[in-house]
Amino acid sequence: MDIIGRDDIYKLVKLFYEKLMRDDEMKHFFEEFTEPINLEKHLIVLVNFWDNILFYTGSYKKNAMKPHLDLQAHKPFKKRHFEVWLSHFNASVDELFIGEMAHTAKTRALSIATVMQIKISEMNK
Repeated sequence: MDIIGRDDIYKLVKLFYEKLMRDDEMKHFFEEFTEPINLEKHLIVLVNFWDNILFYTGSYKKNAMKPHLDLQAHKPFKKRHFEVWLSHFNASVDELFIGEMAHTAKTRALSIATVMQIKISEMNK
């Protein structure tokens, strides 16, 4: 079954964050989300983000890049982190969904990771 709405996106980001937070290379980026309340609030932000990315709902109005650039200042991202992030995202999509929107989510995640890497490399010059 394909991604059709917010409930599906919630399942996706929840599984994705479970993978990230269990990964020894990645979990240090997500320490602020070890508290269930903080994680749940963040998952809703992610649902809004992906709902907007996939379905153009306008549900996300923040600057998605800013928190990541702020994090970069004290927990630097390396190329490997983006590869692991993308691998976990794609695996999460593939475990839960199949179809055009699932493919679109993976394609957009690659674009997001690429743009973020470019912005971070520009910041480090």
